[in-house]
Amino acid sequence: MVIVSHGPIDPATTYGHIAKEFSGSVVFHYAVVKEQGGNGGVTSGIEYRAAGDVEAELEDIAAELREKWKLEDVLLIRRVGRLGIGDIISLVAASSPNSEDAFASCRHGIARMKKMATIKKTETFS
Repeated sequence: MVIVSHGPIDPATTYGHIAKEFSGSVVFHYAVVKEQGGNGGVTSGIEYRAAGDVEAELEDIAAELREKWKLEDVLLIRRVGRLGIGDIISLVAASSPNSEDAFASCRHGIARMKKMATIKKTETFS
């Protein structure tokens, strides 16, 4: 499942969105807005804008994860809009019969989501 969200990502509800009936391992990774920016300044917020078909790109990433690893399910959520310090930017979750595939696919999904072509980032500094 893939979701493009304009509102906050709620960790309390995301576990229910991923199939896990046949999985021995479910891995979740939440990317969060941090205060220290990449330019050495102090980040006060970030705006993420859709610049194309974000959902289609997420579907491509999910398909890639399913092809490379033995997974029961994949859940990708990408937030767009203005986010503040501590807000959740995205979620990569994978369920698998084994922990190796769950962790490896989640790690790869994180790397792919960081490089999404359909998301434009504008960071503001205080």
